This record gives sequence, C-alpha cells and structure tokens, in this order.
Amino acid sequence: MRIELVKRPQQSALFAAISPFIAFAITLVAGAILFSLLGKAPLNGLYAYFVEPLTEVWSLHELAIKAAPLIMIGVGLSICFMSNNWNIGAEGQFVVGAIAGSILPVVFPDFQSPLVLPLMLLMGIAGGAAYAAIPALLKVRFNTNEILSSLMLVYVAQLFLDWLVRGPWRNPEGYNFPETRNFHASAVLPEVLPMSGRAHWGFVFAILAALILWFLVSRTLKGFEIRLLGQSPRAGRFAGFSSARMVFFAFLVAGGLAGLAGICEVSGAIGQLRPTISPGYGFAAIIVAFLGRLNPLGIIAAGLVLALSYLGGEAAQISIGVSDKTVRVFQGLLLFFVLACDTLIHYRVQIGKAPAVQPKAQSHEQPEAAHGHG
Repeated sequence: MRIELVKRPQQSALFAAISPFIAFAITLVAGAILFSLLGKAPLNGLYAYFVEPLTEVWSLHELAIKAAPLIMIGVGLSICFMSNNWNIGAEGQFVVGAIAGSILPVVFPDFQSPLVLPLMLLMGIAGGAAYAAIPALLKVRFNTNEILSSLMLVYVAQLFLDWLVRGPWRNPEGYNFPETRNFHASAVLPEVLPMSGRAHWGFVFAILAALILWFLVSRTLKGFEIRLLGQSPRAGRFAGFSSARMVFFAFLVAGGLAGLAGICEVSGAIGQLRPTISPGYGFAAIIVAFLGRLNPLGIIAAGLVLALSYLGGEAAQISIGVSDKTVRVFQGLLLFFVLACDTLIHYRVQIGKAPAVQPKAQSHEQPEAAHGHG
C-alpha cells in the first residue's frame, strides 16, 4: 500500500479560514484523552486550563503579561516565515535583548533619569536585532542553514546569561544568589492601570507592533515584496527585489521585536536578570505565528490563547495536580494539529497500491571464450 500527498488544484477558502479553530477543537479532544490517561476527569482538566484562569481580574492581568512577549515575538517571526526565512532562534534574541537593555540599571545603577527606560527599550531592540543579524549574515554570505545557526545561538545566549548573573553581574548584596541587583524605579516598566493589576506597557507595545506590521504587510510595497519573495523568489528577482536584503530585513525585524519583548519582560514582570527569564516564549511564539496564520492581527488572538495555556498549566498543577510538562504537551499538540490542518488544505491523501517491482532482466550473453573458433 502506498500513501502519498497530492496537491489540490484549488484550496477551500472556507477551510483555510476556519483551520485554526478546527485545530484548536481537535487539541481539546486530544487534551481530554490525555487527562483521561493521566487518571484525571477530562472536563475538570479542560476547565482548569481554559476557564479557571479567566474567572479573576488579577488573572486577566497575568494573561496580558504572558501574552505580550508571545505576540511581539510572533508578529516578528511572521515576517520571517512569510518571506521564507526560518528564524528559529527568537528565544536567544529575547535573552540578548534582555541583557542589552539591562546594562544601564545593572552596570550603572546610579544613573537614574526619565531617559533610562526609553534607552533600555532601544538597547533591547538593538541587542535582539544585532543577535538576529548573525544567522542572517551567515545565510547571505556563506549560504548557511538559518534554522541550525539561529537555533544554536539560542544556547549561546542562555549560557552567556547564566554566566553573567553568576559572575560579573551578580548582586553584591544578594546573599550569593545567582541574580542581578533589582532594577531601580526609573528602570521599571510602569503598569497600564496602576492599582488594578500587574499588566504593564509591554502588552500595549505588543498590540502596537501587531497593528504596525499588519499595515506594513497588507498596505505597503514592502509587504508585497515580503509575500512575493516568500512565495516565488525567482519572480521576486525579476521584479527587482533583493533576496539578500530581505533576509536581513526579516531577521532584523524579528530580532528587534524579540529583544523588545525580552527587556519588557525583565523590566516589567521580573525586575532583575536571573539565570532563566523565559519559560520558552521564543519557541512558543512559533506556534503563535502559525496559529495566527502569519497574520499580525490573528497573532494577537493566538498569543492570548497560548498565554491562556501557560496560565491554565499553572492552575491545573494546583487544582488537579498535573505536571508542568503537560503544558508543553498541549502546545506541541496544538502546533501539530495546526500544521496538519494546513497541510490537508493544500494536499489530499491518496492511497493506492505500491508499484510492482520489476525483476531484473537476465543477461543471455555468454563469455567470449565460449564462442572461440576451433
């Protein structure tokens, strides 16, 4: 039996629109089965994951805090993926942006001014963009696979952060804990609604980034260039667009937004650098980008859904006693079903018989010696 994918001559516009919802529904069914296998009541598990975190005002603020980096990184990655540049290293760019933006409050704590926070945000953007430029340069100059180079740089960034907070940047008054000094008031990202919750301006920046990139992609010549080079690089070259410049543009945008997400997370939610500052936002944002169909507006909704899975995972650990690894399973299932649904929109499964193996033709030639003359 032979199973193969055959490209559909025409894709369904209806199923293309509802594909993320179908994927999410299948994920819920798979999640219910997962809870049953773990010996938990499926409805209680799904309630803990997707309803309980929305029942309190403070949890809505936590939802915004967790959604902000996912949306910011996701909209940046959408530019990469749309232009056929596979940046898998947003987690490292997130970390480097946090490090670069933290230089002022950690190394120069006496410099306290209204200019500190804007400078931190700009330095975070610059740090993430500079780190993303490395795989871009390697791809353009040496034709290096950007998936591998960007992914490997994630671990370099994480180990560098670990070395910093345990070594030169460790808080001298921190009782030898691996963390930096706490940021002073001028270096803390303010709350959007003071006295009502912890949600900070990072969420506002995320929404603004999504709106700006939506306008860029859908209403400008640059957006047409992004889509054209992603769908047909050869046609893009005939139109006069440069693939090399697009590689740098896509990586710099994605890296800059990842760096902004990093410094917003450290300045707004954590207040200092620690060995681990991300639960995997850079990798989860890949799911967000595809769940939002690479549309910046769709990514806003997708970021909220993934943020809900983080909150739900924490709530489920307390209320029904499941492992935190279940959160990763949910996210993995969601990505798998999103990609599977998208694949079936463009291709159909064809089952047929395997081709018969033709036997090799036997040679009837005889050795030359057999035809010797007497």
